[in-house]
Amino acid sequence: MRGILAAGAAVAVMLTSGVAAQATTAYPKYKAPKIFGTTFQADPKHDFTKGLSPRGNGVLRGWITDVRGGVAEYEPIRWKRGTHTEGHFEGPPEGDVRAYASPIAKDVVYLSAFGCGPGMADLTVDRKAGLGVKRCSRTTLVKRHDRVRHPALITVHKGKIVQVQEIFTP
Repeated sequence: MRGILAAGAAVAVMLTSGVAAQATTAYPKYKAPKIFGTTFQADPKHDFTKGLSPRGNGVLRGWITDVRGGVAEYEPIRWKRGTHTEGHFEGPPEGDVRAYASPIAKDVVYLSAFGCGPGMADLTVDRKAGLGVKRCSRTTLVKRHDRVRHPALITVHKGKIVQVQEIFTP
């Protein structure tokens, strides 16, 4: 009898630990694009003729262009090599309709490349990948990205922005 109870308890512990592990992963890990990719990422299933709407699930190399009422407008970006400098990121040309709008999740993961302070003086970057690593609040994300366009990897899941990881550019 004790052996059966012990085995049952072990199974229960394994099941609850598996559920807890799944609960911490709110969305699947999507494949990130090349950070300094030179083309705009395609979204073949998206219908741009129906106005601004969320991008499909995945990671977009882009930047947020506006935030209103918890909804972010964002667009894809690409790396444009320079002749006198390394280059810069650029969005679609004027008149191009490649833009999206998604609510920012309440529990969004915002990984800043410049710290969480107002002056953006702290460099918080994974030097190998060039991506932000400092987790900051949703409020900081909204304030910072509503004013200035920062290149980032924007993860969308089920129509909501669930992660924004800034790309460091000197």
